[in-house]
Amino acid sequence: MDKNKPKKVFVQGAIPPEKIANSVANHQSKANIGAHSIFLGQIRADEVNGKTVAAIDYTAYEEMAEKVFHEIREAAFARFDITCAHVYQSLGKVNVGELCLFVLTSSAHRKIAIEATNFFVEEIKSKVPVFGKEIFEDETHQWKVNK
Repeated sequence: MDKNKPKKVFVQGAIPPEKIANSVANHQSKANIGAHSIFLGQIRADEVNGKTVAAIDYTAYEEMAEKVFHEIREAAFARFDITCAHVYQSLGKVNVGELCLFVLTSSAHRKIAIEATNFFVEEIKSKVPVFGKEIFEDETHQWKVNK
């Protein structure tokens, strides 16, 4: 697999748990991997000004976002001794309790995999032009601010 080739990151709607299981299962034949680190972002039922979040509707400047995802990926491979990395980000409506971000890194050693996953998540949250519109139970909405 060419780790330098840009990968498709966006998934329409929630990230299905099967996609996560398959990503891990596909690495069982790789004898140089000793650890995987996974981050799963899930939609919370936050309360904002007395209203409860029911879903988040994600939009992105896809071409620009894919470019930034690729730059983050390149930086991670340059900085950490990882064997592979997978990132999936939801687009569209994702309901409370569903998954919206999946990051998996693999390495010979756990510490490197964990550090690389943390790097991916922080870089994604601060740099990728993905926008979330919080949809409340009463169908009103507001744009989400990343924390």
